[in-house]
Amino acid sequence: CGAAARAAAPQFPIMAGTGASGRDKRATAARLKTELGGESGTAAAGELRALLERVLAPAAGTGGGEAAAEALEWCRCLLSGGEPWDSFVQAVRAYDPATLCGLVWTANFVAYRCRTCGISPCMSLCAECFHQGEHAGHDYNMFRSQAGGACDCGDSNVMREAGFCKRHRIKSNSNVPCVPKDLLMMSELVLPQFVFSLIQHLREGYNEPALDLPSEKDLHKILQVLEPHVSFLEDLTKMGGAMRSVLTQVLTSQQFYKDLSSGVGENTCAKKSHEKYLIALKGSGLAFPEDKIACGMQEQGAGTSTLAVQGLAGATATSGQGDSSDEEDQDGSQGVGKRKRVKLSSTTKDQSIMDVLKHKCFLEELLFWTIKYEFPQKMVTFLLNMLPDQDYKIAFTKTFVQHYAFIMKTLKKSHESDTMSNRIVHISVQLFSNEELARQVTEECQLLDIMVTVLLYMMESCLIKSELQDEENSLHVVVNCGEALLKNNTYWPLVSDFINILSHQSVAKKFLEDHGLLVTWMNFVSFFQGMNLNKRELNEHVEFESQTYYAAFAAELEACAQPMWGLLSHCKVRETQEYTRNVVRYCLEALQDWFDAINFVDEPAPNQVTFHLPLHRYFAMFLSKAVKCQELDLDTILPDQEMLMKLMIHPLQIQASLSEIHSNMWVRNGLQIKGQAMTYVQSHFCNSMIDPDIYLLQVCASRLDPDYFISSVFERFKVVDLLTMASQHQNTVLDSEHERSMLEGALTFLVLLLSLRLHLGMTDDEILRAEMVAQLCMNDRTHSSLLDLISLEYINVQNPNPKSGIIPGSLSFESVLSAVADFKAPVFEPGGSMQQGMYTPKAEVWDKEFDPVMVILRTVYRRDVQSAMDRYTAFLKQSGKFPGNPWPPYKKRTPLHPSYKGLIKLLHCKTLHIVLFTLLYKILMDHQNLSEHVLCMVLYLIELGLENSPDQESDEEESAGGQERCHDSWFPGSNLVSNMRHFINYVRVRVPETAPEVKREPPASTSSDGLASSQNSGTAQVFSLVAERRKKFQEIINRNTSEANQVVRPKTSMKWSAPGATPQLTTAILEVKESILSLLIKLHHKLSGKQNSYYPPWLDDVDVLIHPEIPRYSHGDGMTAVERILLKAAIQSRLNKRIIEEICRKVTPPVPPKKISSAEKKTLDKEERRQKARERQQKLLAEFASRQKSFMETAMDVESPEADIAMEVATSEQHVSEAIYDCVICGQSGPSTEDRPTGLVVLLQASSVLGQCRNSTEPKRLPTTEEEQIYPWDTCAALHDVRLTTLQRYFKDSSCLQAVSIGWEGGVYVQTCGHTLHIDCHKSYMESLRNDQVLQGFSVDKGEFTCPLCRQFANSVLPCYPGNNMERSLWQSHSNKCMQDLVQEVEDLQEQLGTFPVSISSETNLSKEMESVMKDIKSTTQKKYTDYSKTLGSPDNDFLFMYSVARTNLELELVHRGGNLCSGGASTAGKRSCLNQLFHVLAMHMRLYSIDSAYNPWRKLTQPIQDKNSEISEELPEVPVLYRDVSSLLLIQILTMPQPLHKEHFTCIIKVLFTLLYTQALAALSVKCSAEDRMAWKESGALKKSTSSGEKSWEVLLGHVISELSKGKMYEEGETEELTVVLVNPDSVECYLQQFCLPFLRITSLLQHHLFGGDLPSCQEDEEFTVLASCLGLLPSFQSAHQFTSASCLDWPVPAFDMISQWCSELASFGDRHPDQVKALLIQEPKWDLPRLLQLPENYNTIFQYYHRKTCTVCTKVPKDPAVCLVCGTFVCLKGLCCKQQSYCECVLHSQNCGAGTGIFLLINASVIIIIRGHRFCLWGSVYLDAHGEEDRDLRRGKPLYICKERYKVLEQQWVSHTFDHINKRWGPHYNGL
Repeated sequence: CGAAARAAAPQFPIMAGTGASGRDKRATAARLKTELGGESGTAAAGELRALLERVLAPAAGTGGGEAAAEALEWCRCLLSGGEPWDSFVQAVRAYDPATLCGLVWTANFVAYRCRTCGISPCMSLCAECFHQGEHAGHDYNMFRSQAGGACDCGDSNVMREAGFCKRHRIKSNSNVPCVPKDLLMMSELVLPQFVFSLIQHLREGYNEPALDLPSEKDLHKILQVLEPHVSFLEDLTKMGGAMRSVLTQVLTSQQFYKDLSSGVGENTCAKKSHEKYLIALKGSGLAFPEDKIACGMQEQGAGTSTLAVQGLAGATATSGQGDSSDEEDQDGSQGVGKRKRVKLSSTTKDQSIMDVLKHKCFLEELLFWTIKYEFPQKMVTFLLNMLPDQDYKIAFTKTFVQHYAFIMKTLKKSHESDTMSNRIVHISVQLFSNEELARQVTEECQLLDIMVTVLLYMMESCLIKSELQDEENSLHVVVNCGEALLKNNTYWPLVSDFINILSHQSVAKKFLEDHGLLVTWMNFVSFFQGMNLNKRELNEHVEFESQTYYAAFAAELEACAQPMWGLLSHCKVRETQEYTRNVVRYCLEALQDWFDAINFVDEPAPNQVTFHLPLHRYFAMFLSKAVKCQELDLDTILPDQEMLMKLMIHPLQIQASLSEIHSNMWVRNGLQIKGQAMTYVQSHFCNSMIDPDIYLLQVCASRLDPDYFISSVFERFKVVDLLTMASQHQNTVLDSEHERSMLEGALTFLVLLLSLRLHLGMTDDEILRAEMVAQLCMNDRTHSSLLDLISLEYINVQNPNPKSGIIPGSLSFESVLSAVADFKAPVFEPGGSMQQGMYTPKAEVWDKEFDPVMVILRTVYRRDVQSAMDRYTAFLKQSGKFPGNPWPPYKKRTPLHPSYKGLIKLLHCKTLHIVLFTLLYKILMDHQNLSEHVLCMVLYLIELGLENSPDQESDEEESAGGQERCHDSWFPGSNLVSNMRHFINYVRVRVPETAPEVKREPPASTSSDGLASSQNSGTAQVFSLVAERRKKFQEIINRNTSEANQVVRPKTSMKWSAPGATPQLTTAILEVKESILSLLIKLHHKLSGKQNSYYPPWLDDVDVLIHPEIPRYSHGDGMTAVERILLKAAIQSRLNKRIIEEICRKVTPPVPPKKISSAEKKTLDKEERRQKARERQQKLLAEFASRQKSFMETAMDVESPEADIAMEVATSEQHVSEAIYDCVICGQSGPSTEDRPTGLVVLLQASSVLGQCRNSTEPKRLPTTEEEQIYPWDTCAALHDVRLTTLQRYFKDSSCLQAVSIGWEGGVYVQTCGHTLHIDCHKSYMESLRNDQVLQGFSVDKGEFTCPLCRQFANSVLPCYPGNNMERSLWQSHSNKCMQDLVQEVEDLQEQLGTFPVSISSETNLSKEMESVMKDIKSTTQKKYTDYSKTLGSPDNDFLFMYSVARTNLELELVHRGGNLCSGGASTAGKRSCLNQLFHVLAMHMRLYSIDSAYNPWRKLTQPIQDKNSEISEELPEVPVLYRDVSSLLLIQILTMPQPLHKEHFTCIIKVLFTLLYTQALAALSVKCSAEDRMAWKESGALKKSTSSGEKSWEVLLGHVISELSKGKMYEEGETEELTVVLVNPDSVECYLQQFCLPFLRITSLLQHHLFGGDLPSCQEDEEFTVLASCLGLLPSFQSAHQFTSASCLDWPVPAFDMISQWCSELASFGDRHPDQVKALLIQEPKWDLPRLLQLPENYNTIFQYYHRKTCTVCTKVPKDPAVCLVCGTFVCLKGLCCKQQSYCECVLHSQNCGAGTGIFLLINASVIIIIRGHRFCLWGSVYLDAHGEEDRDLRRGKPLYICKERYKVLEQQWVSHTFDHINKRWGPHYNGL
């Protein structure tokens, strides 16, 4: 293509400006513009054209990006006429009469749909229009667009004007000025050539793929080159209405197209491209009309539709007849055996053409190429962006329709059919949702013809011969579900368009009136009739399970059922009767053709079933509508009896097959057959499948002979042979193990058939209520699952496009729901699973409305029926209505619609009565293969018969007429009420010779009951059901055909038993002497296990007969059911009442089974034994489960502090010499020894929770606007960090590292479940875990395991120190040593380093374990959180780290207690605390480091130092004592003392440290007050100094501190500090001092509690200080609170003033050198709030709208999966490769930096929270729930979500208490990929 273009180039004069600069271009443009406006217009126009041809020549385009950019630059200049482009854009925008939004979006865009405002169900709004409209309280949802879409705001055809947003409300056409001519003059000249150049590019780039291998790479290349061009057009469309109308004119003008593109003329380039275009047309199987004419085919219908849809363009007819266009002759020309080609006839005038396209304007060719290139996204967006222009919209819609057949062909060939489908629907949904437009196109372009024909053609390509019924001779063809077209759902765009246009009434009416279309459509539907045929495998299991059934069900639902529901929605009133008649008529014709094609007479082929009968279902649903809404007389539209008999066969076959499948008779066909049976009844399919089938059977039953129908049912279910009075029988079609369930199936089906009223007279609201009750009875349901389960086809057929995200909501739904159900709000047990809001049935629903029949119809799994019964039982027990195991209750039915009264005849036909009698008898005689379920159904049928009995008298007379003599032997009439009392004495049965019945002699007079002995009564009778049915069938056929002499089939065609294969049958006569009534009464005795248990209730209370509705009969078991039936029988007839009384008088013991043969006895015994074994097993299992449960309750109680585990951990209170531990692995108990140490199961985790404390009480909010940002400067971790670095700048490193604690970030927290094990046992346990290849949720290599007893997650074992409980006893003995002695003792003890009771030198097992656990502790956190020293590997570092671990654990325990110790009591789950053991491990390691005695802080605290010169020599001084953190000093002191510590030494250390703390408080206070205050305090202090208690008065001390500190430069700087404390009254000072000291006292009390036992006292908040002080022994004697001062706790080891002076002098000398820092480093009053997660906004939308389009700060892209950290508010890309660093994705990285390995992220697009803990992660759930208390994961439903505070509390609680690992169960490794 390059050469051709180059040759063409030199023809143009080379003008000044090829590579012209921007200025030149602008000048040229301005000049041309003025010339065009002036005289020399034509010359200028020529010059412009030449310029454009050169600039836009395809050669330039393919030359690469620069050329394209250059061309666009020219276009911009020319369009704006030399003006700057931006100002031109502004100018054009001013003339935009925008009343429509029309914003186009692509897939994955978030849009809104409001059902309250929408007229079309596809209506959608962009977020901006939605939020600016008023939709509060509307039924709206947010959805993720699957195929893309456009905003409908401002379009009153699609939505109500009330919903328009503020911008599109104004009808602005009036006040927009008209566009000045010269503004767009250039555009009108430039754009045609620009568009043409685009088309030339497309022509050039397309090469017909060789051998159908599309060169996709080439296509992509071309599209990339053209990207800027299309974007340029798109920008033009965004300039508003004025520019759009110019574009419309360019695109639709036929003149421009003729001039530029016809390829006529001297321009070789244009010619070349025209040839390419023709080749492409041909290659697409399309022809240019001229060629057709050349072939002697004239082109019709030039005007409106050049596209005509023609049958088989030129395909010759198969059987030699000419191509008959005769409509009637549909099947005349079929060649047998060849693939059937259906000839399509169209009633439109032009013989429609599938393959003629004629392009008359740019728009048409542009669309052609868009399709050819498989709908590139950019092109689609451009074409859609133009839609707000009304003229364009109409032109484009017509063009789209014209190309519809071509679209289908391209789609079928496409490799990316999914993407392409989405793009097609993206366009079509914009066009066809608009009723006005759809109607116009239907009228002018035969839209319906085109659609139906195109669909038919599409399916024709994958037809195969049907194997149903008569495999050899079948002429029927069906779609092949294995083909890609169906498997990949390729047809859905076309079907969804069809459904979409049928939702418009005007279009649907056209369709229903057009007979030709209906014929074609039924033809289309018949392709699906009988698809995916299943054949039962009888020998071996099928090798390959085909999964084609998904495709089959989807196809029937989408291609047949949904259009059907669409049509039905327009047949709601009387006036539409005609439509129904049309549909029914053509449907029946199609069915008749189908029966003929498959050669069907009267017997279905055995062992095959298809679930797909769309023609039957169309017929059924239109019948139902006709009766329900259109008041049509049913009989006028029903076919004759013969047709009804045929119609009922296949749906009945499906019902029988369902039963066979559930009886495991199809097990060799694999799992997929069960899948089909389930899908058939599943909620989305049942309305379109099982419901119409059952309704159709009900219609057939109501019109056919009842005996015939009943016998057909039993024959279909293969249980005819079972219905014999004999105790043994042969069933030639069924194995005996399947008999029971098939019999249950048959009876259950009859019950369903006779009790369902879904289409027989229930109103829509009653149906909805019944559906809802059935679903709720099975299980409590969430609101969304109810919406999902209850298919709302009844309520509003509003779902034209299954993929458009519509959830039909309806007002009646909510009102019915609130009537039948109670809302159970979600409960939060801490540690429990997150529950959702559920609806549960109200009590009166269980009482009155529970309907087992409906439940059976709607259950997919059999276990759901059981579940409903269990819930019903529980309700009865709870409400005290019935204690035992109830039977399903009998529910009264709504009255039948008069048209279906015939259904009642089934209950009153002799065949059914014989069956019921036989079954009752068999049950009473304990024959095999009968179950309680059978009895239950039999009684249900009897009761149904009594409830619906016809008038009695007429019935009696009729039987006197005795027309049907053949049954006289059994019952006199056909009314159940009278037949119930009829006694049957003898029955003749056919039995195998081995049967017990044969042995007996028959009684003397056989025919005592007038039994004609010639008549084989009994089984022979029922056995002849089949013969009976044949006879009826023959009669009907003879009646219907004129040839009465048709051969009657011989009766012997019963293919039952092959002679010789089984024992011979002989006839025996059975003495029965029972009636149904007597059998019932005996059954009652049998069920109750007592003789004479039935006593007629009316003998005591006559009222029973008058008010039969007695609640005591409504719930109960079998006995209740029998009583209820007998009562009803008595009420219906006096005779029955008398007979019941008689039977009860002379009742005999139930007839014992006549000699059961021993074999049978054995099987019975076996059954019984099995049953008993089963029950025993159940009992054991239940017991086991309850034991396990009770254990779990004690062991897993993670969050309740009171849980006492029955494990004696070292904190036991007994005064024994040694603590005893139980090992949970080997089960032995014993002390922990040096050689065999015991350890606690612990979980070590790094934690930054403490670092997240802030010093403000107001919790931070998650930012939801650009202004709000969170800065981490005020967190605890940040401030501690700053302090340490400042200290390290001015002081000696080693002393800095003892002046603070670390571990605020990345500190190690140790927790235990309280269970202990031997360390050697643990090692072998780990080995076994390592060898166990089962996938665990944890990694054994990292030392992780679960506690062998309680399964709690753990990763280390903390050795228990083999101590005696000496410490316990020591702690009571108050020593009387004076303070000085104790101070000295402490110092001496610290000097004896290394005298640890376990000598380190001897490496014992214990010390090894302690070292290894120390290593674990260290490796738990990252290196950056342990190394703070300036010198690498300095021992001070380890020292600091170790005591900080203790500090972290104490501080965290304090946080768990709520930040103070007011509650007292044992520590959180006291038995779970491992601090004691942890202390021993730390102490042992701390004592390995000696503190130089010169630097021992203890000396500085207790002795005045003599020589002051030593300091000067050092390069950096030590940290002054007043700058040191007292809690850190405490831990250093205690951990470096020999263990176990004496209580008196502990108290001594505390007293000394308290004096330091108090001085720090005074110093801090002195800095805070103003200079005048300081003077005042100084003086008042000096006055009191000499008093006796001077050392214990804060005023004196404060005065002294101030005077001492004044010597330095402490107070010299200006008063920058705002005066926080106004220290006027002494009380506020006292309060300040107490608050300052409290944190230290809390930590110390906790420590004392762990080291020495003893409970913490509980107290009020205001007396916490005094209580703790006295508990620690600081208060000499506890004084009453009012005169208490904190200073009274002081106990100075050395005179106070000396000590204070010494400490202050250190500060003074520091202040001399660094006056700026001296104040800043003073320890301030610590005021940390508890750690909190960020506060979330009430409504989720606030978060979503801000974050889902926010760009990431690292990679500046909008992340695909945005997430936000709930601890610090950082925005991260989940799984984003863009932000990956050293193989760590961003979330994992952030979890390490922000939470030391724990991260809590909210996934913006899913509304769920994900937890990262170390190398594992889990989905935690959502804290946002909708109005019904449900999560909406992935925002699928898009309903408004609101914060659930309780859930968020639970999350925060788990974070603070570090229990994520224990509570969340589903962890998986994330491989750093999150």
